Amino acid sequence: MNGTPPTSVEFPQAACRLGVARADITPPADIYHRMWGAASHDRAEGIHRPLTATAVVLQPLDAAPAVDAASVDAAAAGDSDRQVQVLLAIDHCLLGAEAIDAVRDAVSRRVAVPRSAILVHFSHTHAAGLMLPDRQELPGGERIAPYLARLYQQAAELVAEAVSNAVPCTLAFGQGRCGLAANRDYWDADRRQFVCGYNPAQPADDTLLVVRASDSRQRTLAVLVNYACHPTTLAWDNRLISPDYPGAMREVIERETGAACVFLQGAAGDLGPREGFVGDASVADRNGQQLGHAALAALAALPPPATRYDYAGPVISGATIGTWHYQPLDDRRLREIARWNVLREEIPLDYRAELPRAAQVQAERDRWLAEEHAAREQGDSRRAADCRAMIERQTRLLSRIGGLPAGPSYPLEIVVGRLGDAVWVGVQGEPYSQFQQELRRRFHPRPILVSTVCNSWGPSYLVPARCYGQGLYQESVAVLAAGCLERLTDEVAQRMERLLAE
Repeated sequence: MNGTPPTSVEFPQAACRLGVARADITPPADIYHRMWGAASHDRAEGIHRPLTATAVVLQPLDAAPAVDAASVDAAAAGDSDRQVQVLLAIDHCLLGAEAIDAVRDAVSRRVAVPRSAILVHFSHTHAAGLMLPDRQELPGGERIAPYLARLYQQAAELVAEAVSNAVPCTLAFGQGRCGLAANRDYWDADRRQFVCGYNPAQPADDTLLVVRASDSRQRTLAVLVNYACHPTTLAWDNRLISPDYPGAMREVIERETGAACVFLQGAAGDLGPREGFVGDASVADRNGQQLGHAALAALAALPPPATRYDYAGPVISGATIGTWHYQPLDDRRLREIARWNVLREEIPLDYRAELPRAAQVQAERDRWLAEEHAAREQGDSRRAADCRAMIERQTRLLSRIGGLPAGPSYPLEIVVGRLGDAVWVGVQGEPYSQFQQELRRRFHPRPILVSTVCNSWGPSYLVPARCYGQGLYQESVAVLAAGCLERLTDEVAQRMERLLAE
């Protein structure tokens, strides 16, 4: 044995004001549902599990509490939008840009919180329905607008409730492992093409981060679970509205802790469940139970709030035992874990040069429409189904291209926040897991929470430069040039260094 071992062990923690509130946002059971090109249905036919929205309001301990907008001019509330962060976690794959703007506007009108401080985070379940304006003329689409109008109001009231119940809390950060996520870039050797599905030959990031929020009486108020895995257990054969695996995961944790559980989807561009793309909802439940129990194991290892572990000396027994006890943190350490800062910026990332024009995509869509019609005339139902899937692919490409900001680059929104010993990173789009792995490598052992699909799907996938030209699905729909993921990683790391140095 070399050297003298430490006599005290510190745990990663943070101290802040936190409020949380939960609402059921399940849409009508017959709303437009088709999320998958291969699906043969349009309307949902029932509910597997309810969809939820959860608001989490975070503020530094010394900030003036956020208040109801009815009692104060929102523009005059607080001295900066850096004094509050609102996380609104929603069980949807995504919403359109107009809907996200409407959510943030409704919240900022209801609560004296700057619009820029409101982050809409999607669990990214692919079984919740597709609530986009271009679906309103399809079967079940007539339900979309009334549903969204109700969602905007629910979001506003939910954040108001979270603001009203915010109290000083201690956050404890823990790490575990879960084998749910698998690499999903599979080379089909017979057809000589990549497909999006389980690849047992490639390793997958299995990092699981948990955050326990405890009040001054050591009651658990909320649990955050940060894990990267596409909620694509349920696919084209599923006709039920579902949160996919996050639903069962939350149930496991909330049953044990009695506190609201918030799921933060990590960088999962290349990750999905090993058993996925099925129609059986019980598989989604099994996947969620696997993640839930892994998270409970990580939670069970956390220390009591605001403590460290100190060596307490020997006790003579059959052996001489070295004892350790939890001790309250001293004032210096309490000031450390109360450190708070947040940056919200846009990082310009170059578009790829070969992006198709809308007219090209429309012509391709028209061609597939004609082929579908011909296949139906000939009674070739399999060919017609394939054509219908390709029409859906072109429809989505049209929507994606049409919604891109003008100019040579995409202004990708990021949020980088310091919470005591930890850093939380929120980004638009779907980066490959390389993004979170590299950040955690550079800042090890500091806890780094990475949440994606924030405030829109944005530029879609952010793929490593090495993957361009291989024919991967994610690269085929990416709108950004090769190298953008690596640049984003560097830009975010620079901002993390700046926050930690302040």
